[in-house]
Amino acid sequence: MTCFCSNGGTYANRLKYQLTIFVFITIFITSSTLVSQTKKPNIIIMMTDDQGYGDIGMHGNPYLKTPNMEAIAKKGIEMINFLAYPNCSASRAALLTGRYPYRTGVTAVTQVDHFMNNSELTIAEILKDNGYRTGIFGKWHLGDNFPMRPTDQGFEEALVHKGGGIGQAAGPAGNTYFDPILEHNNVSKKYKGYCDDIFTEAALDFMAQKDGKPFFTYLATNLPHFPLQVPDERAEPYRKIGLHEDNALTYGMIDNIDYNVGRVLNLIKRLGIEKNTIVIFLSDNGPRHRRTKNDVYPGRWVANLRGTKTSVYEAGIRVPFFVKWPNEFSMGKQLKTMGSVIDIAPTLLDMAKIPEPDNIEFDGKSLLRLWKDNDMAVLQDRAFFTQMHYGPTPFKYMHFAVRTQKYKLIGPHDDPHNISYQPKDEELKKILANLELYDIEIDPSERINLATERPELVEDLLERYETWFDEVTEERDAKGIQRIHLGSMDQRNVNLSRFDWGGPRVISENELGHWRVTTTAGTYEISLDLPPLATDGTAHIKFLNVHFELPIKKNQERVVFKNVVLPQGDGNFHAYLKTERLATGPLFVDVNRLD
Repeated sequence: MTCFCSNGGTYANRLKYQLTIFVFITIFITSSTLVSQTKKPNIIIMMTDDQGYGDIGMHGNPYLKTPNMEAIAKKGIEMINFLAYPNCSASRAALLTGRYPYRTGVTAVTQVDHFMNNSELTIAEILKDNGYRTGIFGKWHLGDNFPMRPTDQGFEEALVHKGGGIGQAAGPAGNTYFDPILEHNNVSKKYKGYCDDIFTEAALDFMAQKDGKPFFTYLATNLPHFPLQVPDERAEPYRKIGLHEDNALTYGMIDNIDYNVGRVLNLIKRLGIEKNTIVIFLSDNGPRHRRTKNDVYPGRWVANLRGTKTSVYEAGIRVPFFVKWPNEFSMGKQLKTMGSVIDIAPTLLDMAKIPEPDNIEFDGKSLLRLWKDNDMAVLQDRAFFTQMHYGPTPFKYMHFAVRTQKYKLIGPHDDPHNISYQPKDEELKKILANLELYDIEIDPSERINLATERPELVEDLLERYETWFDEVTEERDAKGIQRIHLGSMDQRNVNLSRFDWGGPRVISENELGHWRVTTTAGTYEISLDLPPLATDGTAHIKFLNVHFELPIKKNQERVVFKNVVLPQGDGNFHAYLKTERLATGPLFVDVNRLD
């Protein structure tokens, strides 16, 4: 009896132990499943530069094969009516803020037109505050100095080029897509290799870090933007089939992008995070073409859309857009509903279950219900507004479009690069008398102008545009143009370039301008890099009540003003050269606070 009781107790204890282990394992598996289900998704945005809707193989391009880009659509969703702005900076500001770029200070791509106001709250800042690691790799194009740099706007890791592109006036002279000088966390450094590969490699290293945090990776390549520079082996296949050299180089650059998109997709698969990683691929605007001497574009495929980059016609603003999130989305869905670049930020917050901040009002709408459930209720009767010009003052009715799901009203302009004046009344009357209206659903090529047949619709869309223009203009004017900070502890050495100056002679010839700044009082050393000088002359710097000058010699390359005391204040900083009576500007100005 005693022995039986002992065995029975042992059996009962063993059963109890096994049951405990089973319950523990069940709880562990359940809790692990819940953690995996509630863990915030990783986010990858890949944005290309000047890649048109037609620059995708699956969009009927007879020359290009883009299997890695298309793999995102095949495993997720394609939006075939996705709209951006017709230029680089505006689309990037819209993507990052979820707001119309005309609110944020961004109206074009150079001078002060591309400065995004630092009061804007970016998706990077919001995600960072909610536990994300944030990194940008490639093109920023929203200001190169404090407080406008990517590290000032929420990105913890930043490898970018300056200005709007490598080789432009913002960056070092002679910089090219091969072995470029780039900015790594605000420090200039020379890299070995091809720029697109360098940016991608840095993004891969960033995503492979293991710290338990979700990541936000913004891989914003500068390809296929001019200048057309690409490894020869990428372009050669397109030359062999007889394409125009510009197109062969462009398609070679897109081929390089596709290769690196594949590297990103392979990495997240290899890391085992593919299912809970949101991947978005898009372009910033339509394709840019170089005009030939006969004013005829070379035959680049545009999917039968009208216009190019800088145009508010469809080829200028309709861009490829693919998104996948295997945990949540079905595969291979194609949507005709209109989406836009201002929708990305609110959609990402919705996907990550992060509440929209109280101090921000998005213009965009979350597309998540559309993507998951085909629910279009929140998107009914919406309009997307675009406008583009150069110079810091947008003018009403000049080069605009109002796009709804079905219709589009356009105030066209033949040369938006040179809209720098308020049109006179007679010109305004002519513009308003020649507005164009298209039914985009049945006429995506914008060939049949319905303006005379549907005057009531023209008036309705025009009024919506006028209301929008007044609202965004008043908000931008209230904030003012963002100023560059000189002498801040966040950036003691500031490099001023011709890319960031303003003034009437900038718009015409880019020969002389000034920089809008706010200064910290202190002692500075200020250096001017000089263009080739044919004669002797003088170099000048001016700010508020301060004016210094130094003699300069023929062929002198640099002049240094030492121990310059600048007052605190807001104003225009002038640096110029006089070898004759007409002043010209330096190439670069380094402003270094000493005390």
